[in-house]
Amino acid sequence: MNPLAQKLNETIAQENPHVYEMLSELGRLIYFPKEGILSQSAEAKVKAKKFNATIGTALENGQPMHLKVIQDTLSAYQPKDIYEYAPPAGKPELRAAWRAKMLEENPSLQGKGLGNPIVTNALTHGLSIVADLYAGPGDAVIIPDKNWENYELTFGIRRGAELVYYPLYNAERRFNAQGLRDALLAQKDKGKAIVVLNFPNNPTGYTPDAAEGAAIVGAIREAAEAGINVVAVTDDAYFGLFFENSLQESLAGHLAGLNSRILSVKIDGATKEEYVWGFRVGFITYAGQSEAMLAALEQKTMGIIRATISSGPHPSQTFVLHALQSPDFKAQKQEKFEIMKGRANRVKELLDSGKYGDVWEYYPFNSGYFMCLKLNTVTAEALRTHLLDKYGVGTIALGDTDLRVAFSCIEEANIDELFDIIYQGVLDLQSVAAK
Repeated sequence: MNPLAQKLNETIAQENPHVYEMLSELGRLIYFPKEGILSQSAEAKVKAKKFNATIGTALENGQPMHLKVIQDTLSAYQPKDIYEYAPPAGKPELRAAWRAKMLEENPSLQGKGLGNPIVTNALTHGLSIVADLYAGPGDAVIIPDKNWENYELTFGIRRGAELVYYPLYNAERRFNAQGLRDALLAQKDKGKAIVVLNFPNNPTGYTPDAAEGAAIVGAIREAAEAGINVVAVTDDAYFGLFFENSLQESLAGHLAGLNSRILSVKIDGATKEEYVWGFRVGFITYAGQSEAMLAALEQKTMGIIRATISSGPHPSQTFVLHALQSPDFKAQKQEKFEIMKGRANRVKELLDSGKYGDVWEYYPFNSGYFMCLKLNTVTAEALRTHLLDKYGVGTIALGDTDLRVAFSCIEEANIDELFDIIYQGVLDLQSVAAK
């Protein structure tokens, strides 16, 4: 084992042996190199006043070399802010700005030993880092039965972990905290579990309320008190899009410092929050740990980044930082929020009108980008293909009965027509089946 990795492991074990136990084999082996190209280049950047022949970039006239055809489209930005490599942990100014934003929007994180956000290549990359550091063959990854399908690839296929499912909703059509608790406590013999909490949920658009949130936290606390080490991952991809009386902040703060056997890891990003899907700017933040622990986990995380993508794209980090620093940022974001809320409210109003009879029900939703219909008379895949082939309407089939509709990409004026077509598609299929 590399001495740097050994040193990090010793620090982590000393600060919290339970967190050390959470690390995967790869998580224990990984480190961020202190000696080598990056460290020598960093030293030269400070001391090499005459010539700096260390880093693999090209300079011209004292600034990064660039093509005019590219710079002409980016003339609002200095070449140093878009062409140079960003540091592996991300642009420092962006990390500081995101941390300030996170604390403002999540009061429960304040005073909780919060690390500095580390920039990732959007949220999938952040989740992949968590999988690399903490998940290994046979480890339990606990997620609801209605989930983002990429979890299986990220944790199961890539890392060999075992996905453990529980029903998202209980009989009262609220978050099934008891199901989460049972799934957690079933891992007592393993002594470890990774829990992924995704609110607003993809695909249902559901976010728990305060009482449900407290029950979730209680279930995870109970598992920790039973001797289970819990990596509690909050996938906050759609954070801020809370349209009704639900939780208005991440559960990461409530889980931070709750028990020495709980590691709170927050994954979020500008991708959906700031409507910049193609920029691929996300963050991973550790909470509820000592300064020494936070520093060690950051080094481990940077090691994974260095070993996979080296560093994230600099231009998009600069663009996001520019937005966060703009005096118009909050007003413009609120404007888009109101548009999204209007679409969600219109969907719910339409579905509650009784217009469509009993051909479907809908799962509770109050946030995010999506909602799901539960079809009562036809299969989801048959309806999906029929809608696509006959009406040119795209939806997502999930299992036998569930059809996901992304109201996020439908203008409010078109929502009625969309659901009328979906309803007509059901009637078409029922008519064929009756013959």
